Amino acid sequence: MKPKHTLTINSISEFHKISGFPKPEHPLVSLVDYSKVNYQTDSDEISWIQNFYSVGLKRNMNGKFKYGQQQYDFDEGLMSFVSPGQLINLKIEPSDPKPTGMLLFFHPDFLWNTPLAKNIKHYNFFGYAVNEALFMSDKEEKIIEGIMQDIEQEYHANIDKHSQGIIIAQIEQLLNYCDRFYQRQFVTRKITNHQILEKLEDLLDHYFNSEELTNKGLPTVQDISSKLNLSPNYLSNLLQSLTNQSTQQHIHDKFIAKAKEMLSTTQLSVSEVAYQMGFEYPQSFSKLFKSKTNFSPVEFRASFN
Repeated sequence: MKPKHTLTINSISEFHKISGFPKPEHPLVSLVDYSKVNYQTDSDEISWIQNFYSVGLKRNMNGKFKYGQQQYDFDEGLMSFVSPGQLINLKIEPSDPKPTGMLLFFHPDFLWNTPLAKNIKHYNFFGYAVNEALFMSDKEEKIIEGIMQDIEQEYHANIDKHSQGIIIAQIEQLLNYCDRFYQRQFVTRKITNHQILEKLEDLLDHYFNSEELTNKGLPTVQDISSKLNLSPNYLSNLLQSLTNQSTQQHIHDKFIAKAKEMLSTTQLSVSEVAYQMGFEYPQSFSKLFKSKTNFSPVEFRASFN
């Protein structure tokens, strides 16, 4: 059976109820055993939007997880990250052995008046799609498991004025390790990553030499990442690790190359070049061109005369 609708889960307590767990010991932080999750539904799919963060460490998932067309060998453990407001769709399938692991939940309210409330937005993996999960080695998995257990032990203890600060520090340590492991994943996937870079270049070349450019203007980061089946954050982080440039910078580099080609090899006016490159107003084209080259289109063209 398919899910009838998408649930909205506002609290960790609600998630416990839907998953077949008793009420959480702490209303804003909880660690649960993934092997004991039993979604209270007769459907083979469940969809929800949760209004709190979750960090999942999962093992023995049914089938291989893929990033694009690449299967990972770090499949002893994988991690996924969900931020408030993200849509989750889960197809419930029986598997043997049964998936195991841990799910850590923490509510945004728990972060109030702490530096992490502001800094958590810098952990871009909360914006990654499920098929861009973090795949870990056994050693990495043990580190993450240990920190999660420390968090559980802390909120199991008697809550006092130090508890929140200690748990916040532990969550931040967990996220910093995950950030390190993601960077490792970018490095260890060099072959696949360079294939993505080649696909990006082919995609941009085709776009900038087709009528799409005139009809639609410069492609957005969202446009490009969607065509590569990646999230915008993941693609930009991957490109940053490979080329030290973001997706936006790659788009602008291709724009400059195309604009220079047209200005130096055709008799089109600057306005006509701007139009062919998808700009409604020549001033906007000239402004972007100068910001990237320190020359106006007219000055650049004059340098060839």
